[in-house]
Amino acid sequence: MLRGLLFIGIIGTMAASCVDNDFEDEGNEGTFYSSTKITAAELIDSRLGEFSSFKAILEKANYFTTLQTYGTYTVFLPTNDAINIYLQSQGLTSVDQLSREVCDTLSRSHIIKKGASFFTDLTEVNRFPEMNMDDHYVGFSSGQDANGKQAYFINQNSQVIEKDDSVTNGVVHVINRILKSSSDFLPDYIKKDKAVTIFSEALEATGLSKLLTKYIDETYSCGDDSVRGKIPAMKYGGCGGTGIHKEGSLRYPEKRYFKYTLFIEPDELLKKKGINNLEDLKAFAKQVYDQVYPEDAGITDITDRKNSLNRFIAYHMMNRCGLYDDWAPSGQIYSNNWKPDVADAEDFWETMCPGQIVRFCRLSGGKLYANRKGKGNTAKFPGVRVLTDEESKQVNPDVDRIAGPMNGTYLYLDDILVFSKTVRDEVLNCRMRIDATTLSPDFMNQDARGHFAKEILCMFKNAYVQNFTLSDETILGVHNDDMWWSSYLGNAVCVKGRYDMTFDLPPVPKAGTYEIRLGYVARGNGSTMQVYLDGDPCGIPFNQTIGSWDARVGFQADRTEGTSSEILEYNKSIDKTMRNHGYMKAMDSYRKGTGATSFRVDAPESLRRILISNTYLTPTGKPGGDGHHKLRFRKADNSSPDTEFSFDYIEIVPSDIYNNPAGEDQH
Repeated sequence: MLRGLLFIGIIGTMAASCVDNDFEDEGNEGTFYSSTKITAAELIDSRLGEFSSFKAILEKANYFTTLQTYGTYTVFLPTNDAINIYLQSQGLTSVDQLSREVCDTLSRSHIIKKGASFFTDLTEVNRFPEMNMDDHYVGFSSGQDANGKQAYFINQNSQVIEKDDSVTNGVVHVINRILKSSSDFLPDYIKKDKAVTIFSEALEATGLSKLLTKYIDETYSCGDDSVRGKIPAMKYGGCGGTGIHKEGSLRYPEKRYFKYTLFIEPDELLKKKGINNLEDLKAFAKQVYDQVYPEDAGITDITDRKNSLNRFIAYHMMNRCGLYDDWAPSGQIYSNNWKPDVADAEDFWETMCPGQIVRFCRLSGGKLYANRKGKGNTAKFPGVRVLTDEESKQVNPDVDRIAGPMNGTYLYLDDILVFSKTVRDEVLNCRMRIDATTLSPDFMNQDARGHFAKEILCMFKNAYVQNFTLSDETILGVHNDDMWWSSYLGNAVCVKGRYDMTFDLPPVPKAGTYEIRLGYVARGNGSTMQVYLDGDPCGIPFNQTIGSWDARVGFQADRTEGTSSEILEYNKSIDKTMRNHGYMKAMDSYRKGTGATSFRVDAPESLRRILISNTYLTPTGKPGGDGHHKLRFRKADNSSPDTEFSFDYIEIVPSDIYNNPAGEDQH
């Protein structure tokens, strides 16, 4: 029986769909509700010698009573010493001198209202799973304290001195510095970072800073009238044997955010490369980008999107907010499912420079690289390493890159990131496997991705999914990560109804001949769909119920006995036969949990369908279009609208990879 998510009906009311999930103590026996019967407020009252200052702040902002009530809060509780350090930094001597507005911001910055998060649960990425009440992510990392001992840190500089204090309405973590927050948008916050003045000046001079000033979509709302009848119930294959989702695990985003991430070279690095000011950076960018775009070499206006400096800065910009662990497979999915002995884990992302993508990969040990090609430490193209949070403290300990900016974050680099001819022609000349959950910035900005093993399906209103056009009868959600699921990276974009869905393909690195494939999970309640590229049909309709067990696929099990050359030759002959049928096995670099071999060997329901081959694509899409090639999936049969489409990933592959005489690798 396939593990997975099955929609089993439509709930006719929206009474609780936009309400935050209640915390349940499954899997936390001995932690939640076990050590005490007092609330978070009562814990503070019981230790006023340590926490009286923060209590005064909470009371001034009317949040102390919140922590007395039923709920599921995560409270980051600063000590009196932490408050005193903050007051001194502001030239103040007493909490009484703080305005109510400041106390309100401080209170909301230290409370997550959407669930109790214990450190024992933080196995996913380097941040808490929900934002705080000030709409900021709360990051965490491990490192050494002032005495050289191992310690946890919140948002880079606040050390956790007590963790996982269970209370009846959540959990409390005691910290030795306050969590800072600001109302600065990303460009304004970066201006205050004295470690990145050259990049900051270029960001402003090119006018690209103006693209980073959105935050909340005021046209979006989530209420009973707007999504009634659009909430599918869910049956989930890995939820303690019950088969039914937890109450509240289906949800729509309460707000729609616009957020961004920048990858930045610190001044110290640039100066080592001979770049000491804006003029030097202009000259460097021109040297690189005139080779890639010789037709635009004469454009000197740096506000022109085709200017070399403008392209250089825009290539560092993403229209989604992601922390260190978000850009390539990480956490439990990496440790349990990825096979680093076979290949490095990677994802491909479209940047805010039109027609340009970045290839991120994670090596064994967790280090993140941009535009690296080749396996492990023997990579032919070593790429640019992204600094960890611990390393970033050494660059500038006085900024909070995670919680400081209102609408995003930024990460430091250890070398200069460019879309050079080498990157275009060599590093990105590869099979680009693009996970479906990366195809819209909304999937990341509305916090739909991740949530390892939390049984969450985040639903989206059809008019509010950037890069997607969805018909009224299309129902779309993003499934949380699960190590036992049949989808690559344990997630999927789940589609239901009489769907008609068109989305933007990420740009190819250069014009040429490509093949496009669909990674999908075959299931008995699937349907038949017609696929179109830029409005033209990609062959005949495709039946999603077809798995490896169907004779139409041409599947045979891999050979496992004989010499290595005999095994490889035989298995490649299977691949050739399947390609002739329009199918491919799934990859051998990923598996369903630690006990499995690989998707290629023991996930017969996970396949690749070749949608179109030998087709000409350009980085700027179809002539006369909006800069993207578009792929359309339309339900093409009269089966029940309760049938499902588990949209796993897309592969875009250059011809010299799939037409290689030696054959394509199986990774």
